[in-house]
Amino acid sequence: MSGFGTGDPFLADCPARLTVELIADKWTVVVLAGLSKGPVRHGELVELIGGISRKMLTQTLRRLEAHGLVHRYAYAEAPPRVEYELTPLGATLIDPIHTLTEWARANGDAVLDALDTDTDTGPVTPGD
Repeated sequence: MSGFGTGDPFLADCPARLTVELIADKWTVVVLAGLSKGPVRHGELVELIGGISRKMLTQTLRRLEAHGLVHRYAYAEAPPRVEYELTPLGATLIDPIHTLTEWARANGDAVLDALDTDTDTGPVTPGD
């Protein structure tokens, strides 16, 4: 018996799995963290988040908006101004992101050391 039950987050059609896949995206957690202090404009997020392109930020923000984690405010001004802010649902992720960030700070060196050790010994084969 596999031990997986109905609604298990590892099953393909489970909402929890789909949500984990959204959060596990390369930029999602970083963008959510960037929005954690309040409304931010697109250009400010690009500057805040090192290495993200404007196009990738736009795609990530659209996906997060579609999933109810981010709200986009477009102001009728000249020139147009757009700000992004976490929704109440998106804000519920800030504490888990903070916890994950603290874990990464505490264990980042160990993870890199393990990676260095693994690459020094060559590929790992099944059964090792």
